[in-house]
This record gives sequence, C-alpha cells and structure tokens, in this order.
Amino acid sequence: MSSQAFEIARTEDGVSQYLLSNMINRHGLIAGATGTGKTVSLRKVAEYCSDAGIPAFLVDVKGDLSGLSQSGEKSGKIAERMALFNLPDDYLHAYPVRFWDAFGEKGIPLRMTVSQMGATLLSRLLQLNATQEGLMNIVFKVADDNGWLLLDFKDLRSMLQHVNDNAAEYRTKYGNVSAASVGAIQRALLKLENEGADSIFGEPPVSLDDLMQTDGKQGVINILNAERLMRSPSIFAAVLLWLLAELFNTLPECGDLDKPKFVLFFDEAHLLFDDMPNALLDQIEQVVRLIRSKGVGVWFCTQNPIDLPDTVLGQLAGRIQHALRAFTPRDQKAVKAAAETFRTNPKFKVTEVISELAVGEALVSFLDEKGTPTPVERAFILPPQSKLSPISDAEQLNAIRSDMLYRSYAENVDNYSAYEALQEEQKGQSSAKEEKKGGLLDSIKSGALGERRKAGESLIENIGRKIGQTARNKTINTATKAVTGKLERGVMSVLKQIFKK
Repeated sequence: MSSQAFEIARTEDGVSQYLLSNMINRHGLIAGATGTGKTVSLRKVAEYCSDAGIPAFLVDVKGDLSGLSQSGEKSGKIAERMALFNLPDDYLHAYPVRFWDAFGEKGIPLRMTVSQMGATLLSRLLQLNATQEGLMNIVFKVADDNGWLLLDFKDLRSMLQHVNDNAAEYRTKYGNVSAASVGAIQRALLKLENEGADSIFGEPPVSLDDLMQTDGKQGVINILNAERLMRSPSIFAAVLLWLLAELFNTLPECGDLDKPKFVLFFDEAHLLFDDMPNALLDQIEQVVRLIRSKGVGVWFCTQNPIDLPDTVLGQLAGRIQHALRAFTPRDQKAVKAAAETFRTNPKFKVTEVISELAVGEALVSFLDEKGTPTPVERAFILPPQSKLSPISDAEQLNAIRSDMLYRSYAENVDNYSAYEALQEEQKGQSSAKEEKKGGLLDSIKSGALGERRKAGESLIENIGRKIGQTARNKTINTATKAVTGKLERGVMSVLKQIFKK
C-alpha cells in the first residue's frame, strides 16, 4: 500500500496543496490570530486523517469541535467555498466521533492510574525536589515489592503514611525517609486534589486500543473536552504527558509507514505551554522528538509560532500559517519567526503577505515524497466536510450515552488496592496484639503453666491452712473469726478461678 495524497488547500490559480499520509507523523503546526480560520484547518487535517483510516485525538478547548459527528450543511460560507472549489454535494459527510472528558461531565470519563503515571512523571507534575522525588520512588518501590496497586490518590496517601510509620525499617533497605518530605508531598497532592485531579486517577483506566479504533474504513476521531481541564494547566499537562508516554512505551518501533497509527491534535497549544514547569516541558520535548518512530503524529494549533518552545517548534514539519497582525513588537517578532520557518518562494515576501491573509487563507508548506519542505504557497483552505457549528448539548449527551464504550468507563470502580491492603494489615496487627494478650490469660486459665500448676495448687492449700489456723486461734474474738472466715473463703475462690481447668 502506498501513501495517499489529501488536498488541504488550493491557490488562486488552482494549484492544489497536498498533505501526504506518510508525512503526517512528521508533526505539524497550525497557527494564526483569533478568527483567522486555524481551527477550521485543524478540522480539515483531522477529517483527512479519518478518511485515510487513521484514528485521531483532538483536544477541544473551546467546545466547538463536536460538529464533526454530523454532516456539513451547504449554506453560507460553506456553500461559497464549495462553489469556489467546484466541490460536489457528496463532499459533505459526517465522521465517527467519540467524546471524552477527564471529569466525566461532557464525555466518557478519561482516567488513568497513579501507577501508570509513574513516580518520575508524578514527581514532575507535583514539582518535587530531588529529595522528595527520591522518597516518591521509595513509595512506588515498596508498593511494587508488596504487590500493592496504586490506583488513585487514596492509595498514594496511604502508602506515604505507611512508609513514614515504618521509616526505620525502610530506611536501611531503600534509603532515608524524611517526615518533612512526606508532609511536602501530601501538601502537593492536596493542591492537585483541589484542582480536581483526584477524579482523573482511578479505574477503569482508558485503554489505548479504545482510542485507536476505526469504524469501517474511517478512523474514529476522539474529542477530549478540555474547557474545564485547561483551567488547571498542570493537570492538563499530566493528561497530555500520560497519553504521549503510554503511546511511546506501548507501541513498538515501526519506522516510516504509509500512514501513521495515530495522530494527536492540540488546539490552543499556547495555553498548554503557559507557565508549564520546566521538568514537564523537557518531558514533552523529548517525547515529541522520539514518538514519530512509533507511528504517531502530533499537530499543535496556536496563535503565534513563538508560543511554542524552539525545541518543539523545530520538530514540526507541516505548516499552515494563517494571518498574524503585527501591532506590537512581540507581534512583529512572531511574524518574523513565522516567515523564517518557511522555505522561501520568489513570488512573494512572507513577512509582507502574512498580515494580509484573508479569513480561511493561509501560507502552506508540507513535505514532499522525499521529506523535503515544499516552497511556501498562499492558498485557501478547503471547507470542512462536517458540520461547522457545534451540536447541541442534548445531541452530544445522546451520542455519549449510546456509545458502546460508555458502560465500560461510566462508573469509577474502587478495586482492591494499596489502601485496602494497608487497612487489612493494620487490622491484622491489632488482632494479633489482642490475641497475644488474650492468649496469656487463656494460658493461665487453661493450666498452660505446666509444672507450675502443682506449685500453685500447693500454694492454695497452704494459704487456706494458715487462714484456717488463724481463724481457730483462741486469742482472737468471735467477730474477728467471722471476718477471717470470709477472707479464707474469698481468697480460696479467687485462686481457684485463676487456676481452674
């Protein structure tokens, strides 16, 4: 099977601009100011991925991508653009879409486990120092050695407490366990919990097989609702990194394919990289560099190219650049940076054209068959084939509830894990102490003292004899004898109760 060519845009003189399927996993950038059409371009690339049978994953920040699930309507600007490109009526059609939501509000719950996140990635997410990260590794190691699963924050908190309570034991085996570090990690966890991270961790975790599905000849487009998720950049970064890491660690090396196995699209990517901890940024840069060899493509959609780190920007081969407005020094810097990323075209100057582009028009450059960037062209993006406007909440809810995967992920299952195992261990220790205490009394009562039993019986007889002799002594009065007789009987009764069989 050879690679496929998909028409993404067309110049004024009718020259088509094609995206080759075997070059999609070389990553790409879609940029432009607000309202210039970059989200439509993202939809267009995602639609062609689906038409090629490639599953896709879209991060929907604004909640306006749900229309991919329905056929487009030939009206308004869509009708004008279809007439411009002379496109037939059957050009418009729906795509197989699956809705996800990390909080389970506007999609199937997208969960992961603490174990899947791993000690290193979780430490970076919590912004722990080297000492605290070392302790986190000890916690994961202890859980692993004992076969205790870390599924959610409840498990992680229990393990932190367990390691702290048994610091002396683990210190000699794994290294220093500091109560101060335990406290710092607990506080960092609390901060993430307040942002809603506790609902992301748990079971059942999403399976990559469920994300990488096809429906007939079309690839399923997974849409992650990120309207709420983007309010917590650290949590969003965690979801992104977990997904990239899972893909990288699970998929085998495959080299260059006729088409990628999976493509991820991140809309409004500048929100992702704003205020991101350097450790997380380093992790993203590393994964983006290496994940291409696993057959995965990553496309970023942002307002300015300079919103992305240079190390990430340098990995993005495909380019669709919509209009940029050079009103400020920063804007002028963005225009210059965008222009320098293209292979020049002698027909025009990029720095001048980039601020003149109309809505839906862009500077386009993709890789050719040899992997070489084509000269930049000024072209109009083809209209989307699906519905441009989002579907209603009721329609989306119906699509979610009728999805065959909904039942598999709808309920958060609290399976047996580290928390329950440690609870049982504590109960077992308490029961053992009670049994030990009761066992000693039972030993005394059941005569388990062996040979000392005879000595005890002899002692009873001697005490009784002495009391009797005292009671019969003629030198004490009658009242004293009565009291002494009661004492004799009382002592004898108590001693017999202690040593009775």
